Amino acid sequence: MSKRQDYISWDEYFMGIAILSGFRSKDPSTQVGACVVDGKTNRILSLGYNGLPLGCSDDEFPWNREGQALDSKYLYVVHAELNAILNNRNVSLEGSRIYTTLFPCNECTKAIIQSGIKEVVYLSDKYSESDNVKASKLMLEKAGVSYRPFKTDLDQLIINYKD
Repeated sequence: MSKRQDYISWDEYFMGIAILSGFRSKDPSTQVGACVVDGKTNRILSLGYNGLPLGCSDDEFPWNREGQALDSKYLYVVHAELNAILNNRNVSLEGSRIYTTLFPCNECTKAIIQSGIKEVVYLSDKYSESDNVKASKLMLEKAGVSYRPFKTDLDQLIINYKD
């Protein structure tokens, strides 16, 4: 049996940052985070979480999951993956990897493909049986973008702000 290292892997590091980014979301039911990383240098290119567009107050728009379309979050929220792509400040994402806490929806998948991201690493695939995720996987496969589940031996990663 091998002894655990005193450091975390690149995958653990970047997924940890994606998880931490998700904590910025005010969505009470699904806090999703994403981290885009240069495929060659492992440099972080961009971050995102599910939230409202710039200039739209999180406190003035609904976060409901049900009800009339205009009274639910779905018409307003920008998903974490799309936010990470849009937040990149004109840096090329060609050949990069995206770490996301939830398998991307079909709309985010289109943006992932169009931006040149070549690999998706995801923490959860809880909607794997939905047509939305099935379409995402089909598009990724046809576009030559690989995807894989995040794997680790860690149960948790603790951040202490005080000694």
